[in-house]
Amino acid sequence: MTRPLLLLALLSLPLAGFASSFAGTSAGSATGASSGSSGSSSGDDKVVLAARDDAAAFVASDGQIRGARLQAALVQLREQDAAAQQQSDLQLARALLAR
Repeated sequence: MTRPLLLLALLSLPLAGFASSFAGTSAGSATGASSGSSGSSSGDDKVVLAARDDAAAFVASDGQIRGARLQAALVQLREQDAAAQQQSDLQLARALLAR
């Protein structure tokens, strides 16, 4: 019984992520922030956000399903943040889903 609920939860994650991503993008353009202020972090965020589906599958399978986008995001997160280097892949995947 828990597997269908977990699957339903996983399927709803990408929709929630899209909505928040869209709202963040709209709000950012409305404020008139320069593209120079977002710099390369914007591209970095795209890599991490693109890995959400892979991260959801990784967490749901308890680390058995590892996608290429997740792997790229894990590398990027560890390059950006020294604290991330101390976290397991599963911990980082959960943190990625919480964004």
